[in-house]
Order: sequence, then structure tokens, then C-alpha cells
Amino acid sequence: MRVDIITLFPELIQSFLEVGVTRRAYEGGLVEVHCWNPRDFADGNYRRVDDRPFGGGPGMVMLAEPLAACLDAIRQARGEDRQTAPLVYFSPVGQALNQALVLQASTSKGAVLLCGRYEGVDQRFIDTHVDLQISLGDFVLSGGELAAMAWLDAVARLQPGVLHDEESHLQDSFTPALSGLLDCPHYTRPEEWRGQAVPAPLLSGHHAQIAEWRRAQSLALTADKRPDLIDQARQQGLLKPQDEHILKTLN
Repeated sequence: MRVDIITLFPELIQSFLEVGVTRRAYEGGLVEVHCWNPRDFADGNYRRVDDRPFGGGPGMVMLAEPLAACLDAIRQARGEDRQTAPLVYFSPVGQALNQALVLQASTSKGAVLLCGRYEGVDQRFIDTHVDLQISLGDFVLSGGELAAMAWLDAVARLQPGVLHDEESHLQDSFTPALSGLLDCPHYTRPEEWRGQAVPAPLLSGHHAQIAEWRRAQSLALTADKRPDLIDQARQQGLLKPQDEHILKTLN
């Protein structure tokens, strides 16, 4: 997989690639990351990449031409079109980043990520070149780099060989294995900590009993914190009769 990132601050991305478990993906070549600075494609002595918005108002807007020239260079370097490597722009108007998008991206050949700055990007560039807009949530960041790193981390950890346990991500919150629900609580040593004991089923050694406890906890936690996920799973037919029984006992 190859990921190209258009950013005015490539140093932010580079430092991110050197830490955490996902660095295995980058060091081992499972995810090849290239950073491109649009300033390198700007004209003039000052390499200007932004200008004041038409109609007035505060802030600056990223110029379309340096971004287009940068994107052309990326397409040429990759030797791939936008169908193979879509341009993803991180923007408040985008759809919320979720596990379904992450899973889809994790099995692709990669993408081109655009990190906006200032008041945003000239709409003409967005209309012409952007294939997908993604948002981290209903809040505004000073730039798209944090969003790009969140996307990259979520996708990279799903590559084979990155996590210690190949199957650990199958039990992540929002995954199909959990019917899109939240994961259950987890415990480790000691068996008692400051007067709080590990739930008995987890110490039983009975695999079926442990699985039942974890499913019940997942349902209870999701019903309490994210009831919308329960409704979604129900609409998709992912809840079994025993799941519905557990949910009824919670009311």
C-alpha cells in the first residue's frame, strides 16, 4: 500500500511514522508513505501557497494551482489514476471517519491525502480533484495533518504483521465480529486491585462462559454509551435473539 500526503508541514507526519506499533508498517514497507509539500510547486520567490478570499473576510485560502501541480507530480510518481488512488480531503463537510471506511481503505492500494490549512482550499480544486471528504467530528482543527495521521494509524494497524496478534483487531469496537458494537471491558493482573476484583467469569477458564460474559458486557456498554449503534445493528439484522434477551434485561 502506498499513501501520499500533501502537507505544508511534512515534519509532523515524519515524526509520527517513527513511533508506536504502527511504525512496523512503515519500516517494513507494508505501508509506503510519501510527503509532498505544495510549496515546492508554487511560483515566485516566496513560493506562495495561499491568498486572501474573494468577497473579503478573515483568513487565507490555499491556492488551487500549487495543489494541482503537486497532485500531478504524485500521479506521475505513482503511475496510477484517481480510481486506484483517490484523493481524500479532510474537511468539516466530509463524512465522519468510521471503521467501515478504515476497513475499506486497508485493503486498497492506498490513497492521496490532502491536509488543508488556513480557511481551507479553493473550492475549484475540490470540485475538480477531490474524490472523498472525511471529517473526524464536529470540531475544527488548525490543519488536516492530525486527521491524516488518524486515518493513517487506523489503516496501518490493520495490515498483516503490524499487530502482535493477527486476530486482535477482529475484536475491536465497531468491527463486524462485534456486530458493529463497542468492545467489552478488559482486565489484567492483579486479580484484585484496590478492593476491586476481576469479574469471576474471566477467571473461570470456561471459554463459552467467558464469551457469553463479553458479549453481554459489549451489549450493555453499547446500550449505555452508544445506543445508536444498537439501533444500527438491529436494522442490519446483526443482533441474535439472545442479544435481544440481554438488552431487555437491561431496561
